[in-house]
Amino acid sequence: MSLPPLPTWLEPLGHGIYAIDTGFERPLFDAAYLIVENGRAAFVDTGPNAALPRLLGALAHAGVAPAAVDHVIVTHVHLDHAGGAGLLMQQLAHARLVVHPRGARHMIDPGALLDGARAVYGADEIARNYGEVQPVPAERVLESRDGLVLELAGRPLELIDTPGHARHHHCVWDAASRGWFTGDTFGLSYPECEAPRGRYLLPTTSPVQFEPQALRRSVERMLERDPACMYLTHYGRVTEVPRLATLLLEQLDAMVALARPLAAAPERHARLRAALAALYRERLRAQGSTLSDVAIDALLAIDVELNAQGLAVWLDRPAPTASGTAPR
Repeated sequence: MSLPPLPTWLEPLGHGIYAIDTGFERPLFDAAYLIVENGRAAFVDTGPNAALPRLLGALAHAGVAPAAVDHVIVTHVHLDHAGGAGLLMQQLAHARLVVHPRGARHMIDPGALLDGARAVYGADEIARNYGEVQPVPAERVLESRDGLVLELAGRPLELIDTPGHARHHHCVWDAASRGWFTGDTFGLSYPECEAPRGRYLLPTTSPVQFEPQALRRSVERMLERDPACMYLTHYGRVTEVPRLATLLLEQLDAMVALARPLAAAPERHARLRAALAALYRERLRAQGSTLSDVAIDALLAIDVELNAQGLAVWLDRPAPTASGTAPR
């Protein structure tokens, strides 16, 4: 019997890994990943509640029963990565939710997480995009630690602490594919922005825990493994890791440099937005992109807004003291 046609939202990547387009916001914007090994499975990130049919459909296409899922790993608890975790866990009788210790309480009781998201996006937007975020019973939650190794049917998945985008962020090393599941630590790379010189990638500094020095160190730690690829939530697998890492870190420095002089500027948010949009257009042009300014601005509108907000929070954070470790 032949398998049904592969859905357009499911992409096999080899090594038992599937990218699942969760359908959030637009096509090819938000990915969850399924890893299959010897009949057992793990998810990395889940997207929102509305992604549940696709997550379960990916299992069915891979021939894996929901009861054979051992781990649901959320790279961090931002809702585009973890909003559907509670609803998914209700379908997976034997899975543990693996989450950074700083984020575990938000998965057990999402109230404060939702309040924070409403403060950034507005209550109507959160209700429309994420619905009723479901809690996960505490006894089904496993808190990660730096260097924790999960076994998936004998396949090691190593988690390391990767602050910078958020303090509740970890990334997952898959030795079988020599790839990192990076969440937001290795930035964003939308397929629509691919240019003649390859994929374009930019950092994400969304509120409220952006820390540039920590982000740089997290990226450097991942590069120490000499990865063959990165599995981005936004979006998909990317190769050419050294080139993209250079592009990412160069833009990180540029974003910090453009933000500092605006710390006390009037109309700061609008000026941050304008400066970021100009930076990304310039870098895309350097990659050989022929997209119009209007098209670039439309593709990156959400990220320009959130990056401006995150930079503003960072600018307003207290400066370091003689004994402190504040990021500025």
